[in-house]
Amino acid sequence: MNVSEKRSVFSLALLYAMRMLGLFMILPVFVLLGDELDGSNGFLVGIAIGAYGLTQAIFQVPFGMLSDRFGRKKMIVIGLLIFCVGSVVAALSESIYGVITGRLLQGAGAIASVLMALLSDLTTEDSRTKAMAVVGMSIGLSFSVALVAGPLVAGFFGLSGIFWLTAVFAIVGVGMVLFVVPTPVTTHAHRDTRAVKGQFFELLKKPDLLRLDIGIFLLHLILTALFIAVPLSLVNDVQLERQQHWWVYLSVMVTAFFAMIPFIIVGEKKRKIKTVFVGAVLQLAVGSILLVWAGSSLAAMWGALFVFFMAFNLLEASLPSLVSKQAPAGARGTAMGVYSTSQFFGAFLGGAIGGWVLSNWGGEVIYYTSAVLGAVWFLIALTMRTPSYSTSRTLALNMSLSESEAAFVSDELFEVQGVEDVVVVIEEKMAYLKVDKAHLDEEALNSFRNSAKAH
Repeated sequence: MNVSEKRSVFSLALLYAMRMLGLFMILPVFVLLGDELDGSNGFLVGIAIGAYGLTQAIFQVPFGMLSDRFGRKKMIVIGLLIFCVGSVVAALSESIYGVITGRLLQGAGAIASVLMALLSDLTTEDSRTKAMAVVGMSIGLSFSVALVAGPLVAGFFGLSGIFWLTAVFAIVGVGMVLFVVPTPVTTHAHRDTRAVKGQFFELLKKPDLLRLDIGIFLLHLILTALFIAVPLSLVNDVQLERQQHWWVYLSVMVTAFFAMIPFIIVGEKKRKIKTVFVGAVLQLAVGSILLVWAGSSLAAMWGALFVFFMAFNLLEASLPSLVSKQAPAGARGTAMGVYSTSQFFGAFLGGAIGGWVLSNWGGEVIYYTSAVLGAVWFLIALTMRTPSYSTSRTLALNMSLSESEAAFVSDELFEVQGVEDVVVVIEEKMAYLKVDKAHLDEEALNSFRNSAKAH
């Protein structure tokens, strides 16, 4: 990546991370502090935790499409301002209903798809995969930091302090968009980073992608539901003061992160992705059951959380990669749109179901429910085909083509060894490819690329 691309990538990754940090920080503390709000009960606490996911799921794709028409940076600023307003509403609220309203507004600033589209505009095809990996890592890091920062901030400033800090992050984000993030010279309707309306229902008919969408839905449903029970277990069963929860989450997340890395490497290098993936789903269910058995032992609770989060980190890292591998050429943006919508909707239902179970049967039943859902996912994962090891590539054609010429270009690209799928989009003067890197004839593909540039 050149200097401009590095500036674009790292500024957008930081922007994404700050926004997700603000959303995630209430997870480890809200169930402990939310009962102080007027009108609060277990069910409404769960709704408040997951509410942002509902509006994220609804508005994410429309925001991306509006950015094609009105501009990326303008829509990002609008989304951040909505996010800021939601944070202020939640910070000023003394009732659970006010906080729910604030959380819904936070989610309505759904800029994730716009950020990815802007990233596409500011990077070349050669740098785009690395750029997306950096942004993906920033999201994972923000989640880990949020679990530690949430209890610390709440300990000093209370629940409202978290929302005020989130509002500050949003304003800082607006400044970054206006003064740090470069403005793209042109806006590209790049199918690898934006949803294409006509592709949605076609992708829902593909079993391999549907399994992955169900997977991310269940993963975030389970995660959100567990964070209604885990903080209560640490306080009521383990007798750990809520101000001390941060070190439990910190030590668990750091060790779980390093523990899952070898499995990621084995899955990719040894082409054992399905084995590693299915094993992680089973481990997720086991971790949920271990939380039931932990009882009043801090060591047992720590061990159960380690088992759960090692699996969670592995699955969170693997699922986007699998969606990218399984998506047809030229449909990765749409596939990721469906995937992200499933993820946010899962977070919403996780809060709602977790809160409902807590109100009626208590936290222990949340662990059993999570284990059952994990077992269901395990059975679904067993039926998945061994994933393709292909990756996405794009080729700028730099020339106007007729339909017959586009078909000829597609045939030529299919003849390159290692190319598995080709979609030539005449309007975009772009070819979208799925390639198997282990067998790809890079020399032949580069020769075609250079020939296309020459035109």
